[in-house]
Amino acid sequence: MPPPPVFVAPQQYLRSPAGLAKAVVVLLMAVAVADLLAMAAGLNIRRVLGNGPESDFATYDDAEATLADNLYGSASVLQGVMTLATGIVFILWFRRLRMNAEVFDPSVQPMSPGWSIGAWFIPFANLVLPRRIAGGIWTASAQTNPDGSWRTVPATAMNLWWGAWVCSLAFSWVTSRQYMRAEKTQEFIDAAGLVMASDALDIVAAVFAILFVRKLTRMQGERAALGVYPLGARG
Repeated sequence: MPPPPVFVAPQQYLRSPAGLAKAVVVLLMAVAVADLLAMAAGLNIRRVLGNGPESDFATYDDAEATLADNLYGSASVLQGVMTLATGIVFILWFRRLRMNAEVFDPSVQPMSPGWSIGAWFIPFANLVLPRRIAGGIWTASAQTNPDGSWRTVPATAMNLWWGAWVCSLAFSWVTSRQYMRAEKTQEFIDAAGLVMASDALDIVAAVFAILFVRKLTRMQGERAALGVYPLGARG
């Protein structure tokens, strides 16, 4: 008779998201630094072009204006590179948490694990679906009470992250197009000011994202430490 199959405890399917979380936090900080550099470049643009109602007739040094524009473009490229790198690592972190949530409690997951990646790449739907998935992860990762009943953890960090990210994305889309449409000096000055405001909003979104990443990662660590599967009775 062949030996009976070895039982594999569900805990063995868990993978710690701590390493990815640290990488995401570092990259989000880098995004904030890139935003600050872009804001400084925007201030330089406004300084070179001048300000005020008569700026359309202002004279400025062409070489200085070209240098300011090049610095502004370089800052934008740095923002794009850091945002792309952060997005890749963030999605990897997000998928790992979603896979862990499948072990904790698959019944509270609104979508299959594959959507933890795919949901980010569907236009317009990516403004809603990732938040639904995050909600399921959040619920499954909430540590139970000592008596085994469920504990409700306020989703403030998650809601602030998502709201700030969506607002930053929408505002950035509008302001970047206004800057590209600018032709007169004053239009460039006004558009640069709006882009700076967008960069400031992006910094706020990055801060909230850091809080969210750290909170949810810590929640999963606490939940995994219980070593009880599935969750106890829901209170």
